[in-house]
Amino acid sequence: MQITIVTDAWAPQVNGVVRTLMTTVEQLMGLGHDVTVIEPSGMPSLPCPGYGEIRIARWPQRSVSQTLNQLKPEAIHIATEGPLGWAARRWCLTHNQPFTTSCHTRFPEYLRLRTPVPLSWSYAALKHFHRPAARTMVRSPSQWRDLAARGFDSLCLWPGAVDTQLFRPRAGASALWRQRLGAPMALYVGRIAREKSIEDFLLAPFDGRKVVVGDGPDKHALMARYPDVHFAGYRHGEALAEMVAAADVFVFPSKTDTLGLVMLEAMACGVPVAAYPVPGPLDVVLHQETGFLHHDLSVAMRQALNIDPVACRTFAMAHSWEAATECFASLLVTDEHGLTQTAA
Repeated sequence: MQITIVTDAWAPQVNGVVRTLMTTVEQLMGLGHDVTVIEPSGMPSLPCPGYGEIRIARWPQRSVSQTLNQLKPEAIHIATEGPLGWAARRWCLTHNQPFTTSCHTRFPEYLRLRTPVPLSWSYAALKHFHRPAARTMVRSPSQWRDLAARGFDSLCLWPGAVDTQLFRPRAGASALWRQRLGAPMALYVGRIAREKSIEDFLLAPFDGRKVVVGDGPDKHALMARYPDVHFAGYRHGEALAEMVAAADVFVFPSKTDTLGLVMLEAMACGVPVAAYPVPGPLDVVLHQETGFLHHDLSVAMRQALNIDPVACRTFAMAHSWEAATECFASLLVTDEHGLTQTAA
């Protein structure tokens, strides 16, 4: 199948959405599909307000239209609601081309944390964006229920996945990092920004060392405020997997994520998860089996230390990228009359 994926989120951005899309493209090509990605590289761009490291395309309609006119793909998937996503949506509607979308984040909640925009306004805009799509893929049952309650339709589940070959238990790495930082180690991986509630983690009492992997607009302020925390910066590939495997507990403080790919990655390394009992963790973590969910993160971290690492690894092994990608491909629109299968 000739597939075009349109996304405003792409390298060099580092986050779960980018990792998901890039891995999905690799897997689709491995399955024999012809995949083209329309992303911001090489286009005139502006820094995203509040996130200078993220560039957003400026007036991309002509470029997107020219590319889609040339490609004439069998299936178009619009992954994000940014300028590229809106440009591709307009082209599809103008050319009567069916398309699918996906909803990766709780953007209205993120926006509300930084601006006084009411949630009702931003959810209305989001619903308007996704309404013409033949299907809107969501990442968890909790996200499905939330969006359905807000009036979104044509929803379908595209489950999360993890690379269990890269993310695996590593006894040597664990010993090295424990020697360097001390044990037990509580680890956070992700964007360092207020919408991730990272300061809840940094404030929570813990008898051990806290480590933060990632970057973001709040990094320098938090480094100054919490000098005892080890801020490791970005880690990629093997370096990231080694640090995750070295942790004794993986802490996921976010209350606004739709899935949390990093939790699956941690469990694949045999590392239990400590998180709030909210959408995202509730969809990924088996309470008291692969992690501990509690409204007090300190309690969650302490209790998660008692979780069996083998149970974490076993659970993660059931979430393969091949299965997730085959699901994604089956949900795409292939012609103007119908879909590749009936939405579940």
